[in-house]
Amino acid sequence: MSSVSSRGRPLVLGSSSRYRRELLERLRIPFTVDSPDVDETPRPGEAPRALASRLALAKAHAVAARHPRSIVIGCDQVADLNGHPLGKPGTHARARAQLQSMRGQTVVFQTALAVVCQDTGFEQADLAAVQVRFRDLSEAQIETYLRLEQPYDCAGSAKSEGLGIALLASIDNDDPTALIGLPLIRTVSLLRAAGLEVLA
Repeated sequence: MSSVSSRGRPLVLGSSSRYRRELLERLRIPFTVDSPDVDETPRPGEAPRALASRLALAKAHAVAARHPRSIVIGCDQVADLNGHPLGKPGTHARARAQLQSMRGQTVVFQTALAVVCQDTGFEQADLAAVQVRFRDLSEAQIETYLRLEQPYDCAGSAKSEGLGIALLASIDNDDPTALIGLPLIRTVSLLRAAGLEVLA
């Protein structure tokens, strides 16, 4: 879709995630997508919250460098298990290990958001923390879930918008889309601050 409307500056989603693209489409504002090329390796001793915030800003700035006139959204999500970061598993074996470590536990999904416009010097960031309690899953349940959902591109292997909801005992947050990867309530607020009014 076109990235320019009567709202002014072009909007770019700096993400390769189809989940974030689908979420941003809910706001019915034109945007384009540009995938950031950012190393997501945690720094030694880096807390999950700090990692998510750093990567969201890094992704926004990487894309803004290629689109200096645009308003750019950068996002990152890290699952926080007792201070230990869990990212995207990538493989079946890593996903199984993640879910084994999370069963019966409360995990905080740190979903960071950054909005940047290089042309105007605008930069703001926010973070939505979602507390998720996992059920005490059996090995068979974990394997069934992984075989059916294959959530290897989701932080912590928990694809809550799909079958992953069956893994969870409870969700506690104030931004209902944050767990999927883009906290839309915060996104609307940051876009407004950047000069883009969703309901213009």
